[in-house]
Amino acid sequence: MKKFFLFSLIIFSTQIFSQELLVINARYIPKPDSIFIFKPKNYSNNKTFPLLILLHGYSGSYKHWNELTGGLQKYSDKYGFIIACPDGFYDSWYLDSPIKENSKVETFFVDDLFPSITNKLNIDKKNVFITGLSMGGHGAFLLFLKHQDIFKSAGSLSGILDITEFPNRWSMLNALGKIEEHPDNWKNNSVYNLVDKIKGTDKQVLFECGTEDFAYNVNRKFYEKCLQSKIKATFISRPGNHNAEYWKSGIENHFRFFTSLLD
Repeated sequence: MKKFFLFSLIIFSTQIFSQELLVINARYIPKPDSIFIFKPKNYSNNKTFPLLILLHGYSGSYKHWNELTGGLQKYSDKYGFIIACPDGFYDSWYLDSPIKENSKVETFFVDDLFPSITNKLNIDKKNVFITGLSMGGHGAFLLFLKHQDIFKSAGSLSGILDITEFPNRWSMLNALGKIEEHPDNWKNNSVYNLVDKIKGTDKQVLFECGTEDFAYNVNRKFYEKCLQSKIKATFISRPGNHNAEYWKSGIENHFRFFTSLLD
């Protein structure tokens, strides 16, 4: 049986902002998931608001994006988005593990997390977006590509957009098994192999990666596939590495991009 807990956190500065911590449990995730939620200062029960889900990277937590940016409230206020930061359980890769029964994170997001957020807050379901960094960049595209009925668009910062290129990194084999023994697990969960799901559609995506990043070549390869498939993809490439400085400086590009897509 699922259990739901809702806590309210009050942050004091020059103004008082209400932020919420939503905690959800389900039998197919390793522990209760914490979701940090930020509402714009003009939030009202009389209108709906776009939603942006922000995913953290490997070894991070639901707190990471708020700490990384120095506070997400300012972006929620500036762009008018409700922002939700779920926990990715350290190294889940935001997928349904074929080998671990208690690591069905994709199913959890679709069946539990998203409905819980939309039931509690005034979400404009026509304007739901998702992005993330590193492992979260992969997760954002994975969830978007598999669930286009939920997400209008997706983004990625320094995303690991072809996981088959890194079979021995970040304990990824804990979710998928060894690539030599379970090649289909890797192939079927790599967004490089899934991106053609939006071929021929009006769906648009944004991704970026620093030119000094070890993931740069994978991102470049992903962009080339988008071009070949005539997918509406925006790729930002600028000097930078796989680090907090790059992600902090890049996240506002995603808010601007998603704002441009609002109905």
